[in-house]
Amino acid sequence: MSTQVMPAPATHTAPATAGSRPRRRPSRARRGSWALTIILALCSLTVLVPLYASCVMAFKTTRQAVDGNAFSLPFPLSLDGFVQAWTLTDFPRSFAISVFIAAVTVAGTIALSSFAAFAISHNWENRVFRWSFFYLLAAMFLPFPVVALSQVKLTGMVHLDNPVGVAILHIMFQLSFSVMLFTAFLRSIPAELEESARIDGASTWQVFWRLVFPLLAPMSATVGIFAFLASWNDYMMPTLITADPALQTLPVLQNIFQTQFSNNYNVSFASYLMAMAPAIIVYLISQRWVMSGLTQGAIK
Repeated sequence: MSTQVMPAPATHTAPATAGSRPRRRPSRARRGSWALTIILALCSLTVLVPLYASCVMAFKTTRQAVDGNAFSLPFPLSLDGFVQAWTLTDFPRSFAISVFIAAVTVAGTIALSSFAAFAISHNWENRVFRWSFFYLLAAMFLPFPVVALSQVKLTGMVHLDNPVGVAILHIMFQLSFSVMLFTAFLRSIPAELEESARIDGASTWQVFWRLVFPLLAPMSATVGIFAFLASWNDYMMPTLITADPALQTLPVLQNIFQTQFSNNYNVSFASYLMAMAPAIIVYLISQRWVMSGLTQGAIK
């Protein structure tokens, strides 16, 4: 019995005309890029809209700030809010104290964190160093309000209830997160670089300062900007630690605008802009190092 194979029916495709083009469905990557653009635009509006309201409010007069719309442009422009904020907060003194605390915090955090991360990354097989790293990670979940009372008593006993004590506490509370970043970055550095330096007779101290620490520049910028923002914007720690009101930082002194000067919105927003300016400038200068530090520390 023979079986015959039936030929498959021929399918005819219509020839494409010269004026017609094949339709292309939007790719998944293209749709994802549009969705990401929309999300980023919405997130940007949450920052830009309050910043715009703060800027226009700061340049208004007292009558315009109270009676007018918060988003309306000031006409005429007035600098009275900045003049009054400069006087009420004693801006030169409070600004200098805030800069001192931030500078000490950034320098101390980068130095101590890089030292600790270098020791931990090179002695990871040692149980003491490994568990020290885990101990520092656990300290990240311990916020300052939990230990505020003990820190206030301790700083008062050792006479550190001043800006120096505030800077030291900022360094201690920034140590855990900074050591984690430095350790991840150090593990991405090839070991052959240090081995070649030791063959040439370099000591451990020389290897760190002349070879390793220059390579940590992107991560040092990342750690520095986080430490700067944490110390510059902090309100609770200086309030509780500093005993002398004349040595308070700028965010603490701005609290007067929420009490007796609560109606002078132009003065308060002018003071807020003056306090935000250094943080914005520092971030704009160091943002490229921050991004490169985070990406390099995440990839081994």
